[in-house]
Amino acid sequence: MKQVLNFIDGEYVVGGGKMFANINPATGEQSSMVSEAGKEDVDRAVKSARAALKGPWGKLTVAERCELLYKVADGINARFDEFLAAEIADTGKPKSLASHIDIPRGAANFKVFADMIKNVPTESFFLETPDGEGAVNYGVRTEKGIVAVISPWNLPLLLMTWKVGPALACGNTVVVKPSEETPSTTALLGEVMNDVGVPPGVFNVIHGFGPGSAGEFLTEHPGVDAITFTGETGTGEAIMQKASVGMRDISLELGGKNPALVFADCDMDKAIEGTLRSAFANCGQVCLGTERVYVERPIFDEFVARLKEGAENLVAGAPYDADTNLGPLVSEEHKEKVLGYFKLAVEEGATVVTGGGVPELGDALNGGSWVQPTIWTGLSEDSRVVNEEIFGPCCHIQPFDTEDQAIEWANDTEYGLACSIWTENSSRSHRVARQIEAGLIWVNSWFLRDLRTAFGGAKQSGIGREGGIHSLEFYTELKNVCVKL
Repeated sequence: MKQVLNFIDGEYVVGGGKMFANINPATGEQSSMVSEAGKEDVDRAVKSARAALKGPWGKLTVAERCELLYKVADGINARFDEFLAAEIADTGKPKSLASHIDIPRGAANFKVFADMIKNVPTESFFLETPDGEGAVNYGVRTEKGIVAVISPWNLPLLLMTWKVGPALACGNTVVVKPSEETPSTTALLGEVMNDVGVPPGVFNVIHGFGPGSAGEFLTEHPGVDAITFTGETGTGEAIMQKASVGMRDISLELGGKNPALVFADCDMDKAIEGTLRSAFANCGQVCLGTERVYVERPIFDEFVARLKEGAENLVAGAPYDADTNLGPLVSEEHKEKVLGYFKLAVEEGATVVTGGGVPELGDALNGGSWVQPTIWTGLSEDSRVVNEEIFGPCCHIQPFDTEDQAIEWANDTEYGLACSIWTENSSRSHRVARQIEAGLIWVNSWFLRDLRTAFGGAKQSGIGREGGIHSLEFYTELKNVCVKL
């Protein structure tokens, strides 16, 4: 049986914790055994990162660091099929998705942030002084130190390198704890780091769980200078408490209950295509995905009928089948959570437009974590299903009568991550976007990303922003230098 090991100081090592099973969610079969890091392993990883920071990594110029990051990106692409197979085995997602988004973006993040750090601006000012000679103030950005990276399971490689790429570009070293559900591509990246000459200790990987395991050991370690996390809001709150000891910087990208607002003047074809993607892509396991759809009443019936047709045409199946465009949920535990909400929706009075159960896919896949794409109508705005993040392939559709009503419902949530607006009225799109309480707003699109722009949420959807200069600001310390002339 294949083993997924910890990667510390440039070497793969068995951790001091238990070995635990890694399950392929498409089949329910075990694909590997994962070595859990103990507290001593985490301590060694942090010390290794500190030594690299003070040693060879800290002595490199920006240009030399960026050259290595380009090689890392090229190294991932050179082993594209290996990363693809590892990602699919961990997540069960369709090859069509992983090969077009997960792996290419996972590699590209290193090049994107290497380019950004070479062109990052700083400020400078001339200050008049009483003696008439003056002084010059200028800003200098330096690395923050050791960054703890805790990455999620829905886009394992992409969202891990989304953090590791800018952290390394800025001169930091990292200790990464990938999700226990999806450890393989993060572990495999250690081989690429070694192959291209990244010094030992710059990139470390520890496996395990949260409380009482590697996640807690890492976030409470006094040698960690900053923590970046993507995941559930409750876990983010726990990390905030750990980070408060020693006043470590934190960046949190958390949950969402994202709305879509569909106005009667929309391009219906585009709105249907976009909402199908935002509700069901990656089996609904996207933090930016849509779970609440508000449709202007004159087009409500048509929209529901067409979205139902689109959902029923999705093809769930084996990841490598060319026709497959819907994968499983990440685990049996998550499947039971989602099915619990499917049951709750009926109890709360929902009309099940389509789905609501488990598909029959044949013997090879029936052990997997599959659920049907599901659409509801008829729930009240104070129902749990409308208010709580489900993180599955499902959405509730509600008719609205006025623009103000749609905005009020869209904002009536503890979350504020993303929103999509579908209208051909340019003035309305700007007017509504300004009033939506969310960090990312799309108009007539979804998941269209320029990596130079800010990414992050309002309210309980997170703290801080990633992307472009915003990532570089988090991963660096800005100091002012004042020179008397």
